[in-house]
Amino acid sequence: MSFWRVLLCIFFPPLSVLDKGCGSILIVFILWCLGWIPGTIAALIIVNNPNR
Repeated sequence: MSFWRVLLCIFFPPLSVLDKGCGSILIVFILWCLGWIPGTIAALIIVNNPNR
């Protein structure tokens, strides 16, 4: 995982999962709207999972 991807996960989580598919973007965006921490954690999990 690159340094820039981690920064995107922290500051704008939906943008960091842009290449993972529409479902991932929607989930992270909803969690990010509900709270910064859940969206950031979800984005980090999705970005770190190579199977998604």
